[in-house]
Amino acid sequence: LLGKQAVPIDFELGGDAEIMVITGANAGGKTVTLKTVGLLALMNQWGMQVPALDGCELPLFDRVLVDIGDDQSISNSLSTFSGHMKALSTIIAECDERSLVLLDEIGSGTDPSEGSALAMAALDHLLERRSLVIATTHHGLIKRYGFSQPRITNASVSFDAKTLSPTYELVIGVPGESHALEIAARSSIPEDILERARGYVEEERTDLDRAIEELAEQRREIEGQRQEIERMRDELARLT
Repeated sequence: LLGKQAVPIDFELGGDAEIMVITGANAGGKTVTLKTVGLLALMNQWGMQVPALDGCELPLFDRVLVDIGDDQSISNSLSTFSGHMKALSTIIAECDERSLVLLDEIGSGTDPSEGSALAMAALDHLLERRSLVIATTHHGLIKRYGFSQPRITNASVSFDAKTLSPTYELVIGVPGESHALEIAARSSIPEDILERARGYVEEERTDLDRAIEELAEQRREIEGQRQEIERMRDELARLT
């Protein structure tokens, strides 16, 4: 349906890394990545043709366990957070080394510090159970957690700071920024409010946050250089 507008996902999980934590901008493709991996895994389970390059491999799973979306319910007395907890408790009870677990916005819906702590403890448990896990988040603590565990890899959906829009590319190994203020600016939030927000953000930033931002900027520069090299190579091939 997307045709040439579709952005392919280069994805690898298993072996040295059993959990992937995806961060990045809102509407940048984090949840779509979860749904794509889950859908393709289920298609593979049923022997359906998977839209992927030759040489791609998918394991067979006993279970695909998913918490995506908001299960808030007045009739069932479930808030956003308690809905996520109900789903997470079921996943924790059923997961094993032959499970694929997809967790969208893990740790959200409550105090960020407590939600992050609970999310990290849950990921610790899933590591012990040897499940393959993909989780999305905006919490900075969980980004840092991804650096501290050898069997967890960070990933991000990239964002073009010049156009203030996502590129939908999945970048493995680099956590991403949420770019909430940039997206708020596109949504016509007044500049004086944005300026105050930038001041609050700067007060809360840590050295690690700045290091992550610098790493992302270096990656963007390297990617630009790579694209220029490819352009020059193509031009040289055309001339010869």
